[in-house]
Amino acid sequence: MRFNDLAAGKTMLLSRIGLFAIFWLCCLSVSASAELSTADQQVLDLYGGEEFVSIATGSSKPVHKAPAVASVITAAQIKAMGATSLAEVLERVPGLHVGISTQGRLDSIYSIRGIHTTFNPQVLLLMNGVAFPGFSGSRTLGFRLPVAGIERIEVIRGPGSAIYGADAYSGVINIITKDSQGINGTLLGTRHGSFDSHDAWLQHGGSYAGWELAFSLEYQETSGDKGRIIGSDLQTVLDNRFATSVSNAPGPLVTRNKMLNTHLEIKASTWKLRHWYWGVDDAGLGAGGALALDPAGSEKKDQHLVDFSWRSDQLVPGWDLGFNLNYLRLDGHSEFVLLPPGTVVPIGSDGNFDLSPSAGAVNFPDGLLGTPAVSGHNWGVDLTALYNGFNDHRLRFGAGVRYYEAWVTSEKKNFGPGVIDGTVSPIDGSLTQVADTPFAFLPDSDRTVYFLSVQDEWSLAPDWELTAGVRLDHYSDFGQTLNPRRLALVWATHYNLTSKFLYGRAFRAPTFVELYSMNNPVALGNPNLDPETIDTLELAFDYRFAFDLQSNLSFFYYRANDLIEFVPGDSGNTITAQNARDQEGYGFELEAIWQATPQLQLQGNYAWQHSEDVQTGRRIADAPGQQLYLLAEWKFSPDWSITPKLSWIADRHRGPSDSRADIDDYTLVDLTLRRVQLFDHFELAVAVRNLFDEDAREPSNSVIPDDYPLEGRHFWAELRYAF
Repeated sequence: MRFNDLAAGKTMLLSRIGLFAIFWLCCLSVSASAELSTADQQVLDLYGGEEFVSIATGSSKPVHKAPAVASVITAAQIKAMGATSLAEVLERVPGLHVGISTQGRLDSIYSIRGIHTTFNPQVLLLMNGVAFPGFSGSRTLGFRLPVAGIERIEVIRGPGSAIYGADAYSGVINIITKDSQGINGTLLGTRHGSFDSHDAWLQHGGSYAGWELAFSLEYQETSGDKGRIIGSDLQTVLDNRFATSVSNAPGPLVTRNKMLNTHLEIKASTWKLRHWYWGVDDAGLGAGGALALDPAGSEKKDQHLVDFSWRSDQLVPGWDLGFNLNYLRLDGHSEFVLLPPGTVVPIGSDGNFDLSPSAGAVNFPDGLLGTPAVSGHNWGVDLTALYNGFNDHRLRFGAGVRYYEAWVTSEKKNFGPGVIDGTVSPIDGSLTQVADTPFAFLPDSDRTVYFLSVQDEWSLAPDWELTAGVRLDHYSDFGQTLNPRRLALVWATHYNLTSKFLYGRAFRAPTFVELYSMNNPVALGNPNLDPETIDTLELAFDYRFAFDLQSNLSFFYYRANDLIEFVPGDSGNTITAQNARDQEGYGFELEAIWQATPQLQLQGNYAWQHSEDVQTGRRIADAPGQQLYLLAEWKFSPDWSITPKLSWIADRHRGPSDSRADIDDYTLVDLTLRRVQLFDHFELAVAVRNLFDEDAREPSNSVIPDDYPLEGRHFWAELRYAF
C-alpha cells in the first residue's frame, strides 16, 4: 500500500510541476505576444553576447539553444569571483554541490541533483574534451585543480549526450584551457594567504611563423587549516576497547598539499598537440586512510595526458572530419600510517582488521603501516564525421576505442593476508612486499571499450530543432549496451523565450576499484556488480525579460537503477561495493542574471531536489536538498571592483543506519576586492573567505561523529603582472 501511495504522490507532484511549467510558458508567451518588426535585432541584443557550449552536441552552440541544461563559466567570471580552485568554481553551477567523501581523505564529491556516492564516479570530468579517469572513477582520488590556466568550464546536468558514452551519467564537466589567444602575451601571478598558502603562475601565449603556442604553469602549496579539529576517530574507538591512549584525536584534519599543474599547446592550421601534467606531493590524508588521523602519512601522484587532434572541413565537400589520439599515464604512491604507533588492533586469521569475537588482539608498536603504489594508463582513438549536406539536418557519426589498464607496482605493509595471521604479537614496523602476489590490494586489471554513435540535429520547423542520438558501447568485461543517449526538442517559443524538452539515458560500468579491490582493511570490491543505468526527463526554459535580465528554469525527474555504493559488510569491519539501491529524484533549478547598471551585475540561483531510495522510501544521505548561491560584481570605479558571494547548503540527511541528527545547514560569505590597471601592467586583489567564520561541516562517516569541518575564516592577497 505504501508503494502505491508513494507512486500516487509522485505522480501528483510531477503533474503539478508540469502544470506550473505550462503556466510559466503561457504567461511568458502572453507577455511577449506582440511581434516586433525589429525581431532580428532584438534577438541579437538579447543573445549576441551569450556564451557558447560544445559538450552538449560536439559542436558549438549558444547556451540557450544547446539541447541540454548547460552552464558556462568563463575565465573573466572565475577571476572576478576570486576562485582559486575548480571546486570553488563549480559551486556556482545550479544543483551542483562540491562536498567531501565520507571516507576521510577529503576527496571532492560532485553531487548533482541528489546523486551522491562515496567516490562519485557518476560525473564525467574532461580536460579539453578528453576524459582522464582514475582507478576509482572519473578522476583520481585527491584530485584538486588550480584555475589560472582555465579559459572556460562547461557543465551539463543530467546524462551526457551520444558524444561521451557510458560514464556521462549524472553530469559532464569539460575544462577548457587557455590557448595562445586566451593568454595573448606573458602573465605572471603570485598569491599568499592564510595557512602558509603560496601560489604562483606563469603563462605565455603567442604566434610564431604560423605556429600558435600556449604554455601555463601553476604551483600551489599550503600547510592546511589546523583549526579543522575532529574530536575522535577510529583509533579513539580502539583506545576505549583496549585501554590504550595513542589516538591523534582530538586533532586537525591533515590538509597540507603541494601541487604543480602545467599545460602546453601547439597549434598549426588543422592540427593541435597538447600536453597536460598534474602532480601532487606530500599531500595530507585528511582524516586518514582508515579514518584515524595520520599526520605522518602522505600521497604523491603524477598524471600526464597527451592528446593529438586534427580537424578539417575542406577535405571532402559537405563533411567536417576529425580525430583525436590521446594517452593518459597515472602513477600514485602513498605512505599510510593507518593506525598510530602503540595501537592494539583486533586481527583476524586473514591478517586484516576484524571486530569479531574470534579475532586476536595484536600490538603494533610502530603502527599499522602500508605503502601502496599503483600505476595505470589508457589510450584512446576517437573519430568524428559531421555531415552538413542536408538543408535541415546535421549528422554526426562517431567511432572509437579506449583501452584501460591498472597494476600495482609496489605494496609493502606490516599487516594483512600473506603478512600476518593474528597469532603473533607484537608486530614491528618491518614491511613485507606483496606486489605481484595474490595478497596485493588490486590485481592487474584491464578493459577495452569500443563504441559507435550517431546523432542528428534536425531543424524540423523554423523554430524547432530536434536532437537525437544513439550509442553502442562494447566492453570487453561487460558485453555491450545500446542506449538513446539524448533526445532533445528545442523550441524557439518567442524571440526572448526558448523551451526545451529533454530525455536522456546513461550507463556506467563498475570501476576497477569497485570490482577488484581486495586484501584491504578499508574498502573491498565486488566482482559480481551490475552496471548502473539512469533515465532522466527534463523541461527547461530560457527567458530574457530584457537585454539586461535573463532567467533559466529547469525541472527534472530521474530513475537510477543499481547505483553502486560502498556499504558496511556484515561484520562491520570494512565497506564493500554493492549495487546498493535504485534511486528516484525530482526537483527544479532557477537562476537569474541582472545587469542592474553598467557597473553592477547581480546573479543567483536556487536549487531544490528530493531524492530517495526506491525500495525504502528514505531520503538519500548527505546530498543537499536545497542550495542557494548569490553573487554581485560591483565596479564602483573604472579600476576598482568588489565581489561579495554567498553560498547556502541545507536539508541534508543521514543514512538509514546512522542515528546521528541530520547534518547542520551552513552559509558561507566570501568577499573579493580587485584593482586593475595599477601602474599600467599590474593587478592587485585581496580576499576574505568564510567572512563570518561559520562552523560549516560536510558529512562524515559515523566513525568520526562530528562531521568534517570546512576551512575557517581566512585571507589572501594576489598580484598579477601582464606584458
